[in-house]
Amino acid sequence: MNKLSKDYLLYTFLIMLICWGICLLCSLKGISLNDNYLLYLPYLLGGWSPTIASFIALKKNNKITNFKMWLKNVFDFKHNIISYFMVVALGILFILPQCFISGYESGAPFFAIIIMIPMMLFGGGLEEAGWRYILQPELEKKYKFIVSTLIVSLIWWVWHLPLFYIQGVSQYGQNYLAFGINVLGLSFALASIRKNTNSVWLCVLFHCIDNSLSGIYIIKDNILGNIITSIILIFSSLILVGTNNKKKIFR
Repeated sequence: MNKLSKDYLLYTFLIMLICWGICLLCSLKGISLNDNYLLYLPYLLGGWSPTIASFIALKKNNKITNFKMWLKNVFDFKHNIISYFMVVALGILFILPQCFISGYESGAPFFAIIIMIPMMLFGGGLEEAGWRYILQPELEKKYKFIVSTLIVSLIWWVWHLPLFYIQGVSQYGQNYLAFGINVLGLSFALASIRKNTNSVWLCVLFHCIDNSLSGIYIIKDNILGNIITSIILIFSSLILVGTNNKKKIFR
């Protein structure tokens, strides 16, 4: 791991541990986010730790000169229609198998996705300004695509751990192992988007779409559905990466 990756992970986990640590301590004392809305500040800052750390680490390592440059690199909108179609297709492959295998309950109406996707920029999507902007490509300088993606998925999974013990957040009390299986599949999907398009924005968009779909289709607990969905995403991602290396259809 090079200095940029180490700096990025240091700042990400430092910010996360301080912010979510406050929420966790309160939760252990029986105080949930619903009891004290001031706790939403450290909760949100902890969730934005990969985003905040991205700017700090890139600036420190002279990869960017200012915030405007960072924004331009993250929101690189200009990509062909095939690239956008790939993002949507992978999003469907994430939610559809789980709906069929595990079953679901209806959440928000489907048309709400128009509003939810922009909202999810601040509800998870901008994590990709770190995980896939910095960590994934930097690891690929040393390790092969599959190994790099496995490392990122493990780190990403561990980063989420405190949320499963903080009262008042959506992950509280859920199956952490089942979540990790989903993270594995999503990591391959996101890594393939980054590898095929060299775009941070399309990774952000994919993350926003998946979070939005998860709010529309509330998947019932069924670890088998998670496993099959992740297998589908992994194989689809590997096929996309292999195909693009030969045909360069995404650039």
